[in-house]
Amino acid sequence: MVTGLLSTMELKKTHKTNTSIDFNNLSNKHLSIQLSLDGFSFCIINKNEMQIERLEHFRFNDHSPTPDKLLQNVESVFKKERALQKRYGSTNITHVNQLSTLVPKSLFDEDRIRDYLKFSSKTYTNDYVVHDEIENHDMVNVYIPFVNVNNFFLERFGSFEYKHFSTVLVNNLLNTFKFSEHPHMFAHIGERQFEILVIANNKLLFYNSFDYQSKEDFIYYILFTAEQLALNPEKFELILAGIIDTESELYKIAYRYVRKVGLMENRSEYKFPPTSKETTKRRHFTLLNQYS
Repeated sequence: MVTGLLSTMELKKTHKTNTSIDFNNLSNKHLSIQLSLDGFSFCIINKNEMQIERLEHFRFNDHSPTPDKLLQNVESVFKKERALQKRYGSTNITHVNQLSTLVPKSLFDEDRIRDYLKFSSKTYTNDYVVHDEIENHDMVNVYIPFVNVNNFFLERFGSFEYKHFSTVLVNNLLNTFKFSEHPHMFAHIGERQFEILVIANNKLLFYNSFDYQSKEDFIYYILFTAEQLALNPEKFELILAGIIDTESELYKIAYRYVRKVGLMENRSEYKFPPTSKETTKRRHFTLLNQYS
């Protein structure tokens, strides 16, 4: 019995667009996976039809999550899900953790890659440190992936591409809002942590990840970031993505202290069934933007 799962595992069917996938013809299908210590999501994309065929989320309820427990949880998901037991035309993975830092490309030296993380994250000598280039924005994302899970994926899929999820998040938001005439603050909200990004004048002014337990924690980091960047809550726009809707306590407290608050709109180029909910698309913003 695998330990560390909720009732072994709590399965949240956040979105199921199609269960009649032709498993005999997967060359035109793409599999995207996103994983963190507290959850695992995947979607299957029909590349020819530009259609999301399946989207699932699994939540892990570990009180003391570790990479070893994560691997156990992922293995359990793969045993239960027939769709994950196949090889697709292409596969990519994103890793969600706080073991990352952004470095200006002009200052990046691959021979000193470990040095960039030591000021923001606790690292060990045997940690495997890698980097993503954020194309067209002169930045490099240095991070530590879940190596044990990557090795498991390598056995399953043979080959795949992987990135840190913040690479996808930062790149997508910069591409989308680079011509905005006024500052934007973005909060991407997860179960236990959230990321704040600030974009103004076609530049990323701020990026950081925060743990939170309450709505008061959340608004504190929003307002503290605004204060440090001299942003007036009456003027900048706050856009919320991830696990959020207008009924959320986080949304309501943000609306109390920031004049302009909105929810991230779905800009995916893929087709969704008419029954698809905007909350589902918003929750899986980075997963749905992994592949292009």
